[in-house]
Amino acid sequence: MLFLLPPSESKRPGGGLLTIDQVALTFGGLNKAREAVMDAAGAKELLTAPTMRALDRYTGTLYGALHGRGLKGTPTEHNSLTQSEVDRAKSTVLIQSAMFGLIPATDLIPEYKINATKTVNGLNLKKLWGEAHLAIWPRLTGGILIDLRSKTYGDLAPIPEGVEAYEVKVFVEREDGSREQLNHFNKKAKGQLVRAALTAATPPQTIKDLQKCAAKAGLKIEVTGSQLTVLTRSAT
Repeated sequence: MLFLLPPSESKRPGGGLLTIDQVALTFGGLNKAREAVMDAAGAKELLTAPTMRALDRYTGTLYGALHGRGLKGTPTEHNSLTQSEVDRAKSTVLIQSAMFGLIPATDLIPEYKINATKTVNGLNLKKLWGEAHLAIWPRLTGGILIDLRSKTYGDLAPIPEGVEAYEVKVFVEREDGSREQLNHFNKKAKGQLVRAALTAATPPQTIKDLQKCAAKAGLKIEVTGSQLTVLTRSAT
């Protein structure tokens, strides 16, 4: 089972000595598209900028939940995945950014500023990334694909028919049974779901396995065709 995440707009600065020019990003078939985006954005300096793992670079709500971080000032404020959980993420968690396209969560990336806009100085990102990923999706191995991207990033590189994938939507479920989509808790629940899969004794392989993982994290998953509805009761 593979989990496909969006990036976050907030990013941790800095990084180590290695650059993407030295380590190379996974999915080399996307390199031409990556170079085109950097050229259009005037960001060739990213090739020699300091890098860190993508799952550590991104600091938004989803990634905070993925690491199990609590509120500022709490004992869990600086929580981070253990090495064994990072090792599992390396083969099961993918991130799709507007700058680099699809990468494993442990690929080393620099800090950058582009988001999922439609064009960058005349370069049509949707056309570029949509076409560039066509040869990548069918090559993914690891079982079914759980798509946790936002609509914006999903539109940037749609998953073609023939790839077994489930789109995830999150709702807060009230005590009276009513449901509501809230952006913050949408991101938080998605991070919690991936964390549950990374911390499980055995990696989930089926949707039933994922439902069991979700239940341990206080989440409920309903299945309708190729859509997973994740329900959380936490709205605080």
